[in-house]
Amino acid sequence: MSTYKLTVNSSTVFDVKDSDVSSFDALKSGDSNYHVLKDNTSFKAEIISADFIAKKYTVKVNNNTYVVDIANPLDQLIKEMGFAIGATKQVNSIKAPMPGLILEINVEVGQEVKENDPILILGAMKMENSFLSPRDGVIKSIAVSKDQAVDKGQLLIEFE
Repeated sequence: MSTYKLTVNSSTVFDVKDSDVSSFDALKSGDSNYHVLKDNTSFKAEIISADFIAKKYTVKVNNNTYVVDIANPLDQLIKEMGFAIGATKQVNSIKAPMPGLILEINVEVGQEVKENDPILILGAMKMENSFLSPRDGVIKSIAVSKDQAVDKGQLLIEFE
């Protein structure tokens, strides 16, 4: 059974299950108009605008307008993993992905860097691994020095 997250007016969140949707009592009364029964109460609803791709709808219910965002289980998983479209995950540090030796450091503390600027080179398994800046920012600290051996997960560089 799938659960959908409905966010209304960017503030109120409802969890709606498949069974809730299938038991929804709505009759179409026009091109975008519906007559809805919920808990023996009648509502007049109109879909004012619909962006199917973004899953964003503007709905008028009894003359009150609501903006509804719908997130299906996949949308929720993508958001939890930090891969949401248009969202940027702020990277504040770079850690060693594997054990190795620092061959070169191309930045200094306080230096302003742009995204994709070369930061350092880590030698591991007879290969040179170049690290590029993941974002625009300022170097807060450098936790390693040239010719230093590092372990997997060890902090290398921090951003402000």
